[in-house]
Amino acid sequence: MTDNSNPLINFMRQPKIYIRLPSNGMYWPPGSIDFPENQELPVYSMTAKDELTFKTPDALLNGQAVVDVIESCLPNIKDAWQTPNIDLDTILIAIRLASYGELMEITHTVPNTNEEVSHDVDLRILLDKINDSPKWEEAVEINNFVTCFIRPLTYKHLTTTSLKTFEAQRLLQAATNDNLTEEQRQTIYNQSIQIMSEVAINLLVDSVKSIQIPNALVKEREYIKEFLENADREIYEKIENHVTRMRDINSIQPLELHATEEQIAAGAPPVYKIPITMDNSNFFGRGS
Repeated sequence: MTDNSNPLINFMRQPKIYIRLPSNGMYWPPGSIDFPENQELPVYSMTAKDELTFKTPDALLNGQAVVDVIESCLPNIKDAWQTPNIDLDTILIAIRLASYGELMEITHTVPNTNEEVSHDVDLRILLDKINDSPKWEEAVEINNFVTCFIRPLTYKHLTTTSLKTFEAQRLLQAATNDNLTEEQRQTIYNQSIQIMSEVAINLLVDSVKSIQIPNALVKEREYIKEFLENADREIYEKIENHVTRMRDINSIQPLELHATEEQIAAGAPPVYKIPITMDNSNFFGRGS
């Protein structure tokens, strides 16, 4: 029998690290992930093709680049569009760690000054902090008769939102054209507001898994959307605030930094925080 396997297979990339997802596999639709019994996913470093994909502007904008790279580096993930947002940071940090090492350089401007400084962030510590963060709380008790159950948004939801937001921003930019009449400019403003309003309501609707009432458990999206569009402001805000709180505590926490004496003299606060995001500006920075 002829062996048709590639003789170079033993020299191809191997898993660099193994990670556990904050969701523990929950919220992934059937077939979207092959979850191991030990709950640890192997993470491979990026290939040269992955790097090129991640640096393609159009593919980054529509989300396809991130999806392709996730599925390449974490082959257990079969449909990265379904990635719950509470798992996304962990996955991207793991890919960055496996590809470039433990340290990631971030650059920022010190508040109230023009000074630009750089810091090395230990990605292992970021992963530990995410794993130690409070777990997702599904239930939101509206009153004695209504309980809302929420879920994390998927990467598909986040990408659709980003594209819609980008569309609204382009409309607002077009409204600054001096050749437009006031009526045309107002029409564009109204279109932009309508898009952003629809984005906001759809984000909340997609965050709601179901609503329990005394005689039924409502899961139908159209019913949930109608309810949220016609609910009292207090109910809407209670659900929205809970979703926002869950999103914030399950995201990468800002880095707390201490200003130098020179920076304080220039107007910087003694202690300040900067956000850490896994975006294209720092993802390919210097590693350890």
